[in-house]
Amino acid sequence: MLNDPLANALSIILNKENARIKECIIKPSSKVIKEVLKIMKDNHYIGEFKEIEDLKGNMLSIQLLNKINKCGVIKPRFSVKKDGYEKFEKRFLAAKNFGILIVSTPQGIMINDEAKKKGIGGKLLAYCY
Repeated sequence: MLNDPLANALSIILNKENARIKECIIKPSSKVIKEVLKIMKDNHYIGEFKEIEDLKGNMLSIQLLNKINKCGVIKPRFSVKKDGYEKFEKRFLAAKNFGILIVSTPQGIMINDEAKKKGIGGKLLAYCY
């Protein structure tokens, strides 16, 4: 039984990265997982990914680039105000301007730098560096 599909997806990605495997399959697929993977792809942590249709639920096939040092979900999902990102960057990221925090905002899922520029807060979902 899966309690947190996003956490399971990121742990599968990290385990396959550490094993130097070039491709991984994530099941089940969801909109949140696809958005997080899109952000990771835009920031060059993973390669292309595609959705594979299945009768029991869709799967995601991801090309790995072996560029992830650590990634994971943030539990509990902390609320962050528009000027409170620095505290969580110090807590979850290895160094200043190294890595990303993925935030769910009213304007969609985005990284912390983009949310700071737009001046909006949200809930922290994941980190990656």
